[in-house]
Amino acid sequence: MALHRNLLIGGKELPAASGRTTADIGPWTGEPYATVAAAGPADVRAAVDAADAAFAEWAVLAPFARRKIFLDAAALMEQRAEQAVELMAAEVGGTRGWALFNLGVAANMLREAAAAITAPRGDVLATHEPGGLSLAVREPLGVVAAFAPWNAPVILGTRAVAAALAAGNTVVAKVSEDAPLACGLFVADVLRDAGLPDGVLNVITNDKADAAAIAETLIADPRVRAVNFTGSTGVGQVIGTLAAQHLKPAVLELGGKNSVIVLEDADLDHAVNAAAFASFMNSGQICMCADRLLVHASLVDEFTRWFTAKVAGLSSGDPSLPTTVIGPLVSEAAAQRVAALVTDAVGKGARVLTGGGTPEGALHPATVLADLPEDAELYHAEAFGPVVTIRAFADDDEAVALANDTEHGLSCGILTENGTHGLKLARRIRTGIVHVNDQSVADEPQAPFGGFAASGYGRFGGRWGIESFSNTRWVTVSTEQPHYPF
Repeated sequence: MALHRNLLIGGKELPAASGRTTADIGPWTGEPYATVAAAGPADVRAAVDAADAAFAEWAVLAPFARRKIFLDAAALMEQRAEQAVELMAAEVGGTRGWALFNLGVAANMLREAAAAITAPRGDVLATHEPGGLSLAVREPLGVVAAFAPWNAPVILGTRAVAAALAAGNTVVAKVSEDAPLACGLFVADVLRDAGLPDGVLNVITNDKADAAAIAETLIADPRVRAVNFTGSTGVGQVIGTLAAQHLKPAVLELGGKNSVIVLEDADLDHAVNAAAFASFMNSGQICMCADRLLVHASLVDEFTRWFTAKVAGLSSGDPSLPTTVIGPLVSEAAAQRVAALVTDAVGKGARVLTGGGTPEGALHPATVLADLPEDAELYHAEAFGPVVTIRAFADDDEAVALANDTEHGLSCGILTENGTHGLKLARRIRTGIVHVNDQSVADEPQAPFGGFAASGYGRFGGRWGIESFSNTRWVTVSTEQPHYPF
């Protein structure tokens, strides 16, 4: 029998006011793994009520007390690794390795948030007033609306709330319909069990049909002071527009059309392994995954042979098996969308080097394409699945032009044994993240994370995350009575 979870509002697990529930379908089995409460606008308002009521006490709680909660939560999260492995396999088809990676990064996000709580929160400014003290002080905003996606559920569920909470805000998290447990309630359970006070973090689950109404109600509430969203560019445009209409700052981490560039002096074995990881980790369902492998003409033939052979040998199937690399996509519809991109590309002249064909349910084979024409939908669209293309380039100028030929700007990898050459090239790539002699998929909680253009704006991570969810105030103290002209 499928398990059931309710909403988390004010520290209590409550059914939706309407009594409705919705199914959480597992992509590998195609059967309901769980049911969750299907919130409506009234539940959203109740969650904001709870967050607003909890704000004053949370904002003034001693920093060392708040820090302890985050450190204890990080330890608890690591202790619950096997629970997360089960949740991710069941809800989104995540492999064991991907789930454990999620746990490690998320736990370190909590530790980084803990460190930020007791870090300096402002500056002493110069002032021309005799005996004056001028301060720039960062303070929490209030209630933050957080939207968390399914694809890296523990990482992104944690990222959606950690910095906002560490800055002293309270949060209402609207979590993905495809992973309500892993990206929402699992994270909230860990924080609650670590001592997070009631109402500081509230979790809303909903039916997909109600997603727009939930988002609109949450963002429009005047007590919500800021918004963060991680997900597709299309939905991000809607969220960003809603936030702008209500004059609320937003952090948007959206899609990518990322490249891994293999320069002429790259170590070929390292390049093949790095490119395979970038292309097929979590079956390509990571915003930083490589859609395009740009390989110097002097290496492209040998690289293509080695890479195609490696990809053809990747194990696929049941995500619960420890040997599985390519698990199912999040749904059969997602697999069909990827297959349609491949079919369109092949129909317009692309060659399939390995993979392709018809998906088996939600399982799409790891696929490598060559000769992708510019009129193919895949040339510009984010694959977000186990598909990558290979293209040769003649020189640095062509590599830069190809990497930048996208509306997105999230991540890039440059594989080279010449760090000076790689860094010089990195300065010309228009992405928020560039890794020299590494691939495009990397995540460290102390670093600024985000993109620009169609990949969004604002930054998570480290002090940048705290700045995103706090307000800067100017405060002065006069130790002498000022002189006034009248």
